[in-house]
Amino acid sequence: MEDVIAWLKENGNLKIIDEPLDVELEIPHVAYIEVKKEDSRPLLFTQPINKAKGIEYDMPVLMNIFANKEITQKIFGKHPDEVAEGIEELLKLKPPKTLKAKLAMIPKLFSLKNVFPKRLSFRGECQEVVIPKDQVDLDRLPILKTWEEDGGPFITMGQVYTQSLDGKMQNLGMYRLQQYDKHRLGMHWQIHKDASHFFDQYQKVGKKMPVSVAIGGDPLYIWCGQAPMPHGMFEMLLYGFVRNRNAQLVKSITNDIYIPRDVDVVIEGFVDPEKMEIEGPFGDHTGYYTLKEPFPVMEVETITMKQNPVFAATVVGKPPLEDKYMGWATERVFLPMLKPMAPDLIDYYMPENGVFHNLILAKMQVHYPGHAQQFMHAFWGVGQMSFVKHAIFVGEDAPALEDHEAISEHILNRLSPERILITEGIVDHLDHSAPEQFVGGKLGIDATGDEVSEGVEALLEDAALLAKMQEIDTNIVALKQYMTHTKNPLCIIAVDKQRSQLKLIKELRVLKTHIKVLIVVDAQNNDINDPYMLIWRVVNNIDAQRDVKRKGFIAVDATNKNALDGFEREWPGDTFCTKEVLDRLQAQGIIDIDETFIRKFGLLPFK
Repeated sequence: MEDVIAWLKENGNLKIIDEPLDVELEIPHVAYIEVKKEDSRPLLFTQPINKAKGIEYDMPVLMNIFANKEITQKIFGKHPDEVAEGIEELLKLKPPKTLKAKLAMIPKLFSLKNVFPKRLSFRGECQEVVIPKDQVDLDRLPILKTWEEDGGPFITMGQVYTQSLDGKMQNLGMYRLQQYDKHRLGMHWQIHKDASHFFDQYQKVGKKMPVSVAIGGDPLYIWCGQAPMPHGMFEMLLYGFVRNRNAQLVKSITNDIYIPRDVDVVIEGFVDPEKMEIEGPFGDHTGYYTLKEPFPVMEVETITMKQNPVFAATVVGKPPLEDKYMGWATERVFLPMLKPMAPDLIDYYMPENGVFHNLILAKMQVHYPGHAQQFMHAFWGVGQMSFVKHAIFVGEDAPALEDHEAISEHILNRLSPERILITEGIVDHLDHSAPEQFVGGKLGIDATGDEVSEGVEALLEDAALLAKMQEIDTNIVALKQYMTHTKNPLCIIAVDKQRSQLKLIKELRVLKTHIKVLIVVDAQNNDINDPYMLIWRVVNNIDAQRDVKRKGFIAVDATNKNALDGFEREWPGDTFCTKEVLDRLQAQGIIDIDETFIRKFGLLPFK
């Protein structure tokens, strides 16, 4: 994969767009639409421009590299399950007892020599062009502004290489980087990440922290940057394991950090622990804007690059996104690493419309009462899995976890208030629904047992149930029931919110003979006929301790929270495309979408 573009042309059905398109909104909007298609393809924009700054860039922009499962598997060179099998075999290695066993182990041990990164003593291809500090200009790079309300342009596929104060630990992370001006970047390493822990070390001694940001190269570098490796383990070890080839690293020009020799662009600099600057807002992979917050600032010392570099970028917002396929690979590869903490785990699945940290389904062997609850606590205590807000566990007799219809039916037939565990724990930095940043409600469902005996007492048609509800509150504007053949039909209502919905839920308990599970959403920007986006909205919008009630029936308040709910934090807005940009791209023939597509994926506001 030395020439990624040539490889994508041959293996990935690369789509080349030669029309001049703006790095502000236009290119990101095209990529955002492409990744939502069934036949999504990688995109190469050969003529990126910046209309506001009057710039014509001399490097193309490559997006949607992980366009689908097939190309993701090709990037790995094997199915991610094969990587997982290799990791599981390694974790189970035992000292050989016989000569035959020792001889059999030699090839395995010999292959492990390829895991460790190799530091080269010469410069790499990424350093063919060296821009000194007095000539540094980040405007030379086609950095994208994805959303209208973004605080500025952001590098979205930067491989951020850092090291501990003593130089003994290295880390590769993928963090967004806001461009402030020609020579400064905002470092959005979240409080729970290794890079942030390293920063704390430098901050304590008042020493500037070196950082090198790489862009491009082997796409597997990008995947490694978001892989949830155990604390202290360098992600390039994972690269070597997957490729069965050492990652070849070269020293940065202005600091002691090593980066892959074949990346396209390297931005080197230092972070002053005394300087912080407001970063954001930014339309993130949750589908919401993350709000303004102070983060460290990187002062750029130099930029190096290949002679003919390509600028890799991704687009984030509402699912489905490119991280759907990156996350699929991560999910498969890291299954063996979860099993030592949960040895009876069979499989797990993190749906992309749960934006990964908001929802997990897991299949397990059950050996005793409370086993599923034990697993819930184990998951909530393991590395990045601890950020998961909602965990649902099923037994080994359950359907395939990715069979959405069948697994939903299986769970709903086993759901009861007594099988729901609500507790509190750590939540992701990007979570907006918790009353307090970083700490919020956790919900676990034990669906491992037998079917519940009782279903809904008197099931009504949608129109009849809506009429009864509107007698109680006229602000209920729409209703739809799902899975009515199960023991726990889902009743979704859309409301024009004028008060706390917990009060409404209490009043609706008089209808408990007709309801088993009630979910309340805002009428604004929610289509109750679209279960995919409803799941996205619900798991994003709830804090289980505040918003889930189990008296009379199970009820969930998934509306946007505000002062009516006693919610004191700022509630962020959805990521929406800019209509004028969509219209312009449609008129140019760059995109071809209709109102159904726009509504299905929530591209524009609606009611």
